[in-house]
Amino acid sequence: MWISKLKSQLSNQLVRGFSWMALMELAHRIMRLGTVVILARSLTPYDYGLTAIVFLIVEFANVFAVQGGITSKLIQADEKEVSVLSNTVYWLNWIVCIVVFVVQCLAAFPIAWFYHDSQVILPICVVASVYLILPVFTVQSGLILRENRIKVIAIANMTNSVISNVLTIAFALMGFGMWSIVLSHVLSNVSWLTVYLKNHRWRPPKTVSFERWQEILWFAKDPIAIGLLDKLRANLDYLLVGRFIGVEALGVYYFAFNAGLGISLNVIRMFAITLLPYFCEVRTDVNQLREKYFKGLKVISAIALPVVVLQSSLAPFYVPIVFGQKWIEAVPVMILICLSAIPRPFALAAEQLLLSVDKGWISLRWNLIFTVIFAAALLVSVQWNILTVAACVLVVHLLALPVFVVWATRYVFGRSLSWSK
Repeated sequence: MWISKLKSQLSNQLVRGFSWMALMELAHRIMRLGTVVILARSLTPYDYGLTAIVFLIVEFANVFAVQGGITSKLIQADEKEVSVLSNTVYWLNWIVCIVVFVVQCLAAFPIAWFYHDSQVILPICVVASVYLILPVFTVQSGLILRENRIKVIAIANMTNSVISNVLTIAFALMGFGMWSIVLSHVLSNVSWLTVYLKNHRWRPPKTVSFERWQEILWFAKDPIAIGLLDKLRANLDYLLVGRFIGVEALGVYYFAFNAGLGISLNVIRMFAITLLPYFCEVRTDVNQLREKYFKGLKVISAIALPVVVLQSSLAPFYVPIVFGQKWIEAVPVMILICLSAIPRPFALAAEQLLLSVDKGWISLRWNLIFTVIFAAALLVSVQWNILTVAACVLVVHLLALPVFVVWATRYVFGRSLSWSK
């Protein structure tokens, strides 16, 4: 019955956009499977541990340079404001990305001291070079997303995935170790530039302009802060496991996370791309917004949840066969972390709902509270082992996120007259 209902909704914009992203993700996972298999058989747990440390820094930097609210303002803005805001966003992105590049390179040294391993310094500096490419195409990507041209986003993701996986496999077979991942991450970013510039006619102004920059930064402050807290929670377990249990244990945990929850998180990220423009189109009409919001939750239930359950149930069978016997110890950790993905897309939908009606500050406060709770639980769990840490991740997400989803939904639609005026 639910399948027929889902099919009947395939004409709506959210499902069309999600279908493109799902198709891209399916192709990505097929290619990524071969890459992960080769890496699992080529890299040691120590190599995985070093990689986890390097990309822990990348995740935080990306909040400002890639996922920040500066470009997101173009999605939420009125049509008459887009031209002026695009010019300002372009120059702001250059400032932000240059600052992020410098800060990340400088941060490499205290990070090496924290983990007692100087081998992370050069890779952290190398991956920072990506931020000197991003400002060239970020405005185009934001405008494409504003126009709900999800097909172009999917093509860009797919192109990047192909190049990244091919390069990773080639470098791994050549014996580059963890540098296989680092170099492919940097070089594959050329694909984003090519696809986005080709698919949107907007080009940067010849003169520097910062008109209405205060408005852009005011809008950006909440999603950036929320993104930082989200990345802190997503990577806090890496940080603590590497510090208190060891780099090799971190390698096992990082493998379990990426081979397990990595697939589910990619499905969840698709909603991050499609939900905000989907909600913003009707943000002043409470009835249409309510309809789109609950339709989005139904799509999440029908697609994301089966992926999580299926993957976690099959982990004991496919991990030793596909990745090798040395990763068997990661299976229980993988199952627990995988199941923690169940409430995450619903919380994401609630966050995008609040952001679409200019209530991002509520999500910020919630994320701050949730991060404190999560950090406290992790600090206790790292006193034992990585399995305890994984169990902590599962329990905290299952208990806390549903509370936020219910409260946020009631807040928005229970106070519709106040925000729609």
